[in-house]
Amino acid sequence: MAAFWTSYLWPLLVIVFESLLMLVVLLIVIAYVLLADRKIWAAVQIRRGPNVVGPWGLLQSFADLLKFVMKEPVIPAGANKGIFLLAPLVTCVLALATWAVIPVNVGWAIANINVGILYVFAISSLMVYGTIMAGWASNSKYPFLSALRSAAQMVSYEVSIGFVIITVLLCVGSLNLTAIVEAQNTRWGMFGWYWLPLFPMFIIFFISALAETNRPPFDLAEAESELVAGFMVEYGSSPYMMFMLGEYVAIATMCAMCTILFMGGWLSPIPFWPFTVVPGVIWFTLKAFFVFFMFALVKAFVPRYRYDQLMRIGWKVFLPISLAMVAIVAAVLQYVVYDTAVRSDSKPAGAVVERVVPK
Repeated sequence: MAAFWTSYLWPLLVIVFESLLMLVVLLIVIAYVLLADRKIWAAVQIRRGPNVVGPWGLLQSFADLLKFVMKEPVIPAGANKGIFLLAPLVTCVLALATWAVIPVNVGWAIANINVGILYVFAISSLMVYGTIMAGWASNSKYPFLSALRSAAQMVSYEVSIGFVIITVLLCVGSLNLTAIVEAQNTRWGMFGWYWLPLFPMFIIFFISALAETNRPPFDLAEAESELVAGFMVEYGSSPYMMFMLGEYVAIATMCAMCTILFMGGWLSPIPFWPFTVVPGVIWFTLKAFFVFFMFALVKAFVPRYRYDQLMRIGWKVFLPISLAMVAIVAAVLQYVVYDTAVRSDSKPAGAVVERVVPK
């Protein structure tokens, strides 16, 4: 019995506790990310934004949660009720499940698996099924058409995101997210992170993340001037809230992945005291919020694209550039870094001894 408790039951309880703690913290952070999105948009338009519920409007997101929970869900008579209710649950659960492998500090990950980046990419790819299920189950032309547009958009930009991730993996040589951050730990600080040598891929990843998460100017799945709420047009109350929650959790995931892949994760931008005294989770949070701030600014001042422009950028601009960058990075690593290492290893041992040991 003691062996069963030590080997199975206690680790299970620890994982459950860590998962619940992560969910609570993440949902609270998402509530204030949503508030920050509205506040930044209001500041750009020179207005106040939410400022009534709580001091400075800090409780606005919780008031919205209460409103959505208290409203009666309405299901269309012709809808497939099972799939109709399952679609928002699939979207929300998959978005939250991604955070199981994301490290916000050294050892601060529920599952520090060696294929963490592959897990994140696989889960984010599955989220398209929630969109398709919602459009199909609504049994209406407009949600169905919007679901097709959204699915095509998400799949198209996953291709370029995949090639961006490949360039980073070529530089690191590991699929582990912690190893990706540690590979950027150099004496050059922020100038040793991958945003500088892989700057074109950093820009492509940022723009593709906007399209992947249906953020403006690529929010064509729910463009108010065209499709009202897109594939969510038949949804209300709690199911609609779960769709929006999944969308903002996906945005937070993309901000975290941008921080890990290109901005050094929890590493200090200046590798000297007193900056190294600051806990890594603080640096990670600040970087992720900076990326989200850029997301919010793009929403505020970039006009919406047409759908043909969106697809043209994904397939005719980002795909060739990202594919070319994969070849260039692989060639540089092969013919510069690898060849240098081989030449240094192939020198005679006597030459090394003669240079190190004085005669």
